[in-house]
Amino acid sequence: MQNITPEQQHAVEQFLYQVSEACDQQDWDRYLGYFTEDAEFHVPQWRSEHEYTRDPKREMSLIYYASRSGLEDRVFRIRTGKSAACTPMPRTLHLVDNVRCQTGENDQLIVSVNWVTHYYRFGESRHFFGRANYRLCWQGEQLKIAGKHVLVMNDKVDSVLDFYHL
Repeated sequence: MQNITPEQQHAVEQFLYQVSEACDQQDWDRYLGYFTEDAEFHVPQWRSEHEYTRDPKREMSLIYYASRSGLEDRVFRIRTGKSAACTPMPRTLHLVDNVRCQTGENDQLIVSVNWVTHYYRFGESRHFFGRANYRLCWQGEQLKIAGKHVLVMNDKVDSVLDFYHL
């Protein structure tokens, strides 16, 4: 793996800001459009104080979607009111920082970030925070998310945790 150019770094940062903005604005069609059809979305569970699960097919995860269709199903349930977990829908504000990029296999970009999501629901402001690793690829002139692995660093998850929090 090698580092990328400053122009590529800027493009990746702007892309991540756009993804966050689409989620914060609850523009679900635009948000889903940032993912490839086969994009894996994984949020592992902590196994111990310093170790988290690695294999979503054999170990517990907080969230696991093998492809974009899992996200599409969540959006469908949000839109149709069939998800009590997000009624009412919280307001969110995503912050992405410390973006680190390298080239990976098959011209993919391997991106690591630190993140915080503030959310407001039922008269309370709370937050989730952690680290995320992305596999990004180019489809034409557009960057797309081919994989997102999110590590939630909160000690307690004492409320609903869903894709829009991450």
